[in-house]
Amino acid sequence: MPTKIEWTDETWNPVTGCTKVSPGCAHCYAERMARRLAGRYGYPEAPHHFDVTLHRDKLFAPLHWKKPRQVFVCSMSDLFHEDVEMNWQVDIFAVMALTQRHTYQVLTKRPSRMRDVLSDGMGFWSRVTKRAIDMAVQNGLEVRWDKMKIPLVRHGLPNVWLGITVEDQQRVDERIPHLLDAPAVIRFLSVEPMLGLVDISPHLEDSEGREAQGAGWTNSGLLSPQDERGQRTKRERAIHLVIVGGETGPGARPMHPDWVRLLRDQCQEASVSFFFKAWGAWRPIGQGEIRYTDGEQRTQTLLDDDTLVTRVGKKAAGRLLDGREWNEKPL
Repeated sequence: MPTKIEWTDETWNPVTGCTKVSPGCAHCYAERMARRLAGRYGYPEAPHHFDVTLHRDKLFAPLHWKKPRQVFVCSMSDLFHEDVEMNWQVDIFAVMALTQRHTYQVLTKRPSRMRDVLSDGMGFWSRVTKRAIDMAVQNGLEVRWDKMKIPLVRHGLPNVWLGITVEDQQRVDERIPHLLDAPAVIRFLSVEPMLGLVDISPHLEDSEGREAQGAGWTNSGLLSPQDERGQRTKRERAIHLVIVGGETGPGARPMHPDWVRLLRDQCQEASVSFFFKAWGAWRPIGQGEIRYTDGEQRTQTLLDDDTLVTRVGKKAAGRLLDGREWNEKPL
């Protein structure tokens, strides 16, 4: 369905439900929404409203979207959650393979499982190809297989971006190596909610060689994953986009503006696209602005000797960083 998320056009939720794995999950928006929807629209009744659930009625929705769009996959779940069976993942990737007019953005907090599955665990890409053929027949689709870009183990699907959430330095250090080992043409980081200063520069060293994107595709028909194996080059092991945002909702934690600036500077130094989504519930108070005191309408917090933030809500906080919006994309 259409979304207000700044970096995508549409959300697609053939799977909902998740479990918390790190500090960024503490105030999960998807869990709050699932609680409101409990017992409706295919969500289980409370208290099981956020159990991992497959929504087969949503599976084929992208087949009917004629206009190309960017699609955030499983915004209400994690496609690589341990309870999402590989058969479900095969079905979802088969739909993405059949609809290469769309660009899909897959975001996970479980990159080791993503790497294992997409690096052809249990013949994953062969199963995706076979399932895509079955779906095309079942849905009466006229597919020019000689024009289809068939996934190779080295690169994944050409219209699928793979991303991970890295809300703090621990998650940066733990998760990015798995993302770099996953087969993808585009890789991205979601630093949201940003909970501290992070240094990703060691992982951006290879990201300048992005002219190598798109290599490794074939139009010669169905290609066995075994036909092109081997080590990815440094240029192929790149991060292409970093998305940054603050936290919203009850209990939202403030984000220091210097954390954002330092991460932006790391991206600019490495020629990596930088997208500033929003400040979240809190925004910094600039020089000359009115400062409120305790007990007045707005809550304020002093982050350090020079930085005061005020809670005004996401809409009022806005998206400006140093006087401009940052909307860079890798394509």
